[in-house]
Amino acid sequence: MSVTDLVTDLVERLGGPGAGLAVALENLFPPIPSEVILPLAGFTASQGSLSLGSAIFWTTLGSVVGAVALYYVGVALGRDRIRAVAAKLPLVKVSDIDRTEAWFVKHGVKAVFFGRFIPVFRSLISIPAGLERMRMSTFLLCTAAGSLIWNTVFILLGYGLGENWSRIEGWVGTYQYVVIAFCVIAAAWFVVSRVRRRRRPEPAGTLYGTRRPTPED
Repeated sequence: MSVTDLVTDLVERLGGPGAGLAVALENLFPPIPSEVILPLAGFTASQGSLSLGSAIFWTTLGSVVGAVALYYVGVALGRDRIRAVAAKLPLVKVSDIDRTEAWFVKHGVKAVFFGRFIPVFRSLISIPAGLERMRMSTFLLCTAAGSLIWNTVFILLGYGLGENWSRIEGWVGTYQYVVIAFCVIAAAWFVVSRVRRRRRPEPAGTLYGTRRPTPED
């Protein structure tokens, strides 16, 4: 069975709780796409098998449960372990981790909220929140608010499109490809810039960051 078939069977058998379970799993296993689960839940609601309110409630609850699980993955990893791994990676500096942490401390609330609208990052944003030990009440509020908006939009689309709900998967797929392409370009730029910086010759008159010795010395 395809992922879509599995999700469809889960929602048809369990209704709202099944959709919520599928969304929670989607956070942990990205191959289960929310663009399939949510419109399908909306279509199921349009058939009278469950109410719109139930579909929105259960899927949002599932989003929060999955996000909390990943939050504790970040807690388990810990800042020290991430820094130790970064120190061993080529082209990566511990200072990069420090800058990322500083950015998250400053913008973490917005990152968690708006991250719920971006494929790939929707799940991953929970891990740095756990690494930085973001206050759980703040994390839950931002996650629930962002997930509620995202879930409601797609459930309503599925409800309105009816049997054509699967068309949404293609629309969101295009959006996801754009996000992935942007990430690939950003990663390539990072690697190229670091390689060029390492290959750049030392300025004349310096040796390992000090003045080059002269005959008079």
